[in-house]
Amino acid sequence: MLVDGFGRRHTSLRISVTDRCNLRCTYCMPAVTPKYQAKSLLLTYEEIIRFTRVAVDLGVDDVRVTGGEPLVRADLDHLIAMLAQVLDPSRISLTTNGVLLLQQLPRLTEAGLRSVNVSLDALDESSFEHSTRRRGLSMVLDSIHAAVDAGMKVKVNAIAKRDFTESQLAAFGHFANRTKLPVRFIEYMPLDADGNWDPANVLSGSEILRRLSEHFGPLRPLPRREGAPAVDYKIESGGGTIGIVASVTEPFCQACNRIRLTADGKIRNCLFGDDSGDVRSLLRSGANDQAIADLLKSAVAAKKRGHGSDDLVFVRPSRPMYSIGG
Repeated sequence: MLVDGFGRRHTSLRISVTDRCNLRCTYCMPAVTPKYQAKSLLLTYEEIIRFTRVAVDLGVDDVRVTGGEPLVRADLDHLIAMLAQVLDPSRISLTTNGVLLLQQLPRLTEAGLRSVNVSLDALDESSFEHSTRRRGLSMVLDSIHAAVDAGMKVKVNAIAKRDFTESQLAAFGHFANRTKLPVRFIEYMPLDADGNWDPANVLSGSEILRRLSEHFGPLRPLPRREGAPAVDYKIESGGGTIGIVASVTEPFCQACNRIRLTADGKIRNCLFGDDSGDVRSLLRSGANDQAIADLLKSAVAAKKRGHGSDDLVFVRPSRPMYSIGG
């Protein structure tokens, strides 16, 4: 029911609950604490649930909770429990940097969370600190192991940034083989707060595959799941799985099924676009659910064919990643 002008059906909703983060990753956050949104401008959990109900009625069947870092928002388990009353808990997931996951894991699992994506760009403390401007690798690794022990479906996401990620590839390959957890490399995108992104800084998915093949031998491509951003490969020599999200060098816009709700209540029909609808205003002005549904359908209908980051006339998004939601 949420179909754009190019026939793409939108069934996946990314919900950002905060623009705050406890790390300062160089490809996302500024080095100094930014001016965050005032609490009063953020959607309440009840407002998020109301919007989600409308979206589900329009065909959305998959929800991922994001940030910033979603676990810095108080009582996130309450939102997870509320979402689990709206759609199948197996279709609810969380993207986190993992620093706070271990301490909140019991409440999150009790609330119904069954799937987490952990953002982790390095497997040695020095490189981790270089990327995040903070320490905490051991906490992230402990969180990953605890989530696995708790029966969570866990994926690990790593940035693919030239002159940094190359040194991590072998370690992540061994990690994937040892843990059997899927590791996905996401090409560095023009969403950094410092505005330093340059195409030359992107470590392409094809180069990652070449380097991994040189180290581990052949990587076998796996069937691509419908709507999935990653192309997965099996490491034949060890059985681990590596995913490539080539959003810059090989855009997969033709298969995009995602819409986003920012923490301050804006619809985003494309990660690289502009805000395309103000939900908060409707929610707080007494509008009925039909008005919200109409806004959502209009935002999806206005979606462009592609995001254009590989085009010479590409204009950087007005917001950095932390204020949009991954």
